[in-house]
Amino acid sequence: MYTRRSALKLGIASFLASLGSSVHSQDLDGTTVIVIGAGISGLAAGQELLRHGAKVIILEAGDYAGGRIRTDMSMGVPFEYGAGWIHGPSSANPIQKLAALIKAPTFLTDDNSLEVFGPDGTPLTDAEYQHIDDTYERLLRKLYLRVWNRDTKSIKEAIADLEPEVLNDPLGRWLLSAFVEFDIGAGIEDISAANAFADTAFEGDDVIFTEGYDTILAPLMSGLDIRLSTPVNRIAYGDDGVTVNGIPADYAICSVPLGVLKTNAIEFDPPLPTDLQVAIDKLGFGSVTKIALRFDKAFWDEKTQYFGIVTEPKGRWNYWLNYRTFSEENVLLGLSFGSYAPIADRMSQSEMTEDALAVLRSVWGEHVVEPNTVLSTHWSEYPNFRGAYSYPQTGGSTEQFEVFGEPVAERLFFAGEHTIFDYHSTTHGALLSGRHVATRIIEN
Repeated sequence: MYTRRSALKLGIASFLASLGSSVHSQDLDGTTVIVIGAGISGLAAGQELLRHGAKVIILEAGDYAGGRIRTDMSMGVPFEYGAGWIHGPSSANPIQKLAALIKAPTFLTDDNSLEVFGPDGTPLTDAEYQHIDDTYERLLRKLYLRVWNRDTKSIKEAIADLEPEVLNDPLGRWLLSAFVEFDIGAGIEDISAANAFADTAFEGDDVIFTEGYDTILAPLMSGLDIRLSTPVNRIAYGDDGVTVNGIPADYAICSVPLGVLKTNAIEFDPPLPTDLQVAIDKLGFGSVTKIALRFDKAFWDEKTQYFGIVTEPKGRWNYWLNYRTFSEENVLLGLSFGSYAPIADRMSQSEMTEDALAVLRSVWGEHVVEPNTVLSTHWSEYPNFRGAYSYPQTGGSTEQFEVFGEPVAERLFFAGEHTIFDYHSTTHGALLSGRHVATRIIEN
């Protein structure tokens, strides 16, 4: 039977080789690499370097490894603080490869199993569903043209030009929030129309881990020197190496989230090159807020995968995942997007709970009782993250993601989902970025 530790029984060299990494060698004997951040990009880079004979030290500011992969099993089912789905679980997706190799149980979430309730709490009519579908497909076609035309406006501004009536339509605002703001991780007023849809995706319908996303971390952590509760405040670099918090090394990999770089919490000596600092300033870093409510019994249709609720302000608990479709627990997972996410992040848990319950009661009324368990996220308030994931902000460019791909002084490297535009905001993008950096050091 599969257990959460079974991945450790796999030979780590053969495991990573099966993911497409290079053959084992000892060509980095005597080389020390310090990785700042124990998220999946840092772990992937560290593991690859370790296999090539390097001494790897991972410094992690938090008290756990995994970064934005963090699972809480206290409800008897996984509450994913961060990453929740394998997006595009094709055989080419490295996260899917990890899941398959450790035989992690997954569940295919059905995007078509969706019931949406209007502003008055009643289910949409067939005509209203058709209206949503037609509007979304039509807008996507028009917005894709903005990619090629290099539009400098935000998605909201572009839609105001294309079909301003959508912004005044409650159903239109809902679909833009639930479909676009959720996917990209920011408000339509901040997302670049030209770059929002220019990235790449793997094929396949999204799946979740029924025993927790963090099950994929074990093989990546195996054998690594991970030092928790060790925040980094200074990185010095030069032609002869690096020094991180006073620890000398040959190379450093900075895999902290973009949100941390934006706060200048880490001093770089000398200061980072201008193009890199501009990228840090211009790229967006948004938030998505989650709340899991467990009830004694279900008051909703247990067979429906998702519930949409047309709410105001835009983005306020307007999309819900039903855990009863893959478990015996009566859990609804609510999400807030766009400009409402940081508002929700600043709420206390009790305030957030009442806010979310008010939305549920707008549909199910007095059937909505107090939950017996509540778990929630506050990503933009977490000092080690300051948000959930990167996005193409109005005024920025796709090239600014790629600026991070070049080392500074051939000694300081950057990794993370914000360093790879094609797969930004994803765990597979983060993992691929870590592997890319490791390869650059191995070949240096």
